Amino acid sequence: MQNFIDAYSWVNIRFLLQGLWVTIEISVASIILSFIIGTLLGIIRYAKIKYLSAIIGFIIDLIRNLPLLLIIFFTYFGLPNIGIKPEIIPAAIMALTVFESSMVAEIVRSGINSIDYGQTEGALANGLTKWQALRLIVLPQAIKNMLPALVSQFISLVKDTSLATIIVLPELMYHAQIIYGQNTNYIIPMFVALAVLYFIVCYSLSLLARYLDKHLA
Repeated sequence: MQNFIDAYSWVNIRFLLQGLWVTIEISVASIILSFIIGTLLGIIRYAKIKYLSAIIGFIIDLIRNLPLLLIIFFTYFGLPNIGIKPEIIPAAIMALTVFESSMVAEIVRSGINSIDYGQTEGALANGLTKWQALRLIVLPQAIKNMLPALVSQFISLVKDTSLATIIVLPELMYHAQIIYGQNTNYIIPMFVALAVLYFIVCYSLSLLARYLDKHLA
């Protein structure tokens, strides 16, 4: 018990919260960017634009089948070899966005495909263009269907930020490692703290999803 009391000193808690803030910043930025980019890519795949959809589809499948850790390594250690030298935080956001965008693109494509084509036919019969039908009729309905999968993916994104410790990103996991690296008696208390903090962030996303689901309904 004394180990827990000592491990949860105000200095350590404040240090953990600093790492948590970095985790939240990176997660929010990556979620917003990957949702925007992934939605656009998913629509392009759904639209079956000649050549472009096939090329986008190949890139998405390629990225989805690569380990996120490899993408993080390439972003931070590989890009400098071609003249691009991102800082640690931008590199982490870039890597997460690239990986998550490919996942979101497939969720969006599947979500749009889940809407009966009769909705599109009805919109076209009423004088809307194909893109207007997609934007005004199909996509709003598809988003509700996509919501559970999107939230699950974004929760995974939050947890995946811990992989960026490999490039010394000062996020929650990295700060915890520093604390228990100074005193190995703090390992279990830090793991408990990590579990609680990650749960709070991820469960908050779940609650937000439930609220949006009710609102969209």
